[in-house]
Amino acid sequence: MLTLASKLKRDDGLKGSRTSATTSDSTRRVSVRDKLLVKDEGYYQGGKFQFETEVPDTYNMVPPKVKCLTRIRHPNITETGEICLSLLREHSIDGTGWAPTRTLKDVVWGLNSLFTDLLNFDDPLNIEAAEHHLRDKEDFRNKVDDYIKRYAR
Repeated sequence: MLTLASKLKRDDGLKGSRTSATTSDSTRRVSVRDKLLVKDEGYYQGGKFQFETEVPDTYNMVPPKVKCLTRIRHPNITETGEICLSLLREHSIDGTGWAPTRTLKDVVWGLNSLFTDLLNFDDPLNIEAAEHHLRDKEDFRNKVDDYIKRYAR
């Protein structure tokens, strides 16, 4: 798996073709694009999913903003790339939200868990995908495979 943490270390977080720093309204942001490769387990095996992570100037008091750039069929990721992951929330009901002690490596592990752990149906962001999985697991898996073939190779 390629990780955002290794990309930041390799590029010092500010240079490279897929990394940019911008200044706007006296706020400096670092934006990093990297791929998460899902290896040998779960519905998403063999997929290559690209993420963009925006690290605000107030990091690590506030979480980075992460978006999935690859179209995907997932209960916790919308087709437009929004992600439901508690550690990316500044305030989380379950107590697992962002804390200043968290790192970008925690974000990478959290994203990885969306692809390798059991899918979370308690609080899905993509309700249609969650209901599809609950209704017909085989058809859901076929749809995920189709998305991987079309968008995540």
